[in-house]
Amino acid sequence: MSDDTNELLQGAMDLLVLRAISTEKRHGWGILKRIQQCSQDALVIHQGSLYPALYRLERQSFIKSEFGLSENNRKAKYYSLTRKGKRKLETEIDKWKRFVDAIQMVLKTA
Repeated sequence: MSDDTNELLQGAMDLLVLRAISTEKRHGWGILKRIQQCSQDALVIHQGSLYPALYRLERQSFIKSEFGLSENNRKAKYYSLTRKGKRKLETEIDKWKRFVDAIQMVLKTA
């Protein structure tokens, strides 16, 4: 894969994760399920893709984490947006909307 493709995929993952935790804090499994649910099962993210994104976003201060108890009374790490993460989410949404619009224009004229 080219660097541009990797950047595009990484941007998509970041956007999906930020959106999944934008309304409430969630643990990793909850983030995966939320993305899958919102996409009506069209997007199935695997843990091997999610956790590097979570670590990267936390390192960049877009998200923060804290431990709590899951629905099953198990210790789980919950993620939530920081103020910087909320701004990043808005920026990423705008960029993706422009990207989708550009692709649609090409598809209409091709």
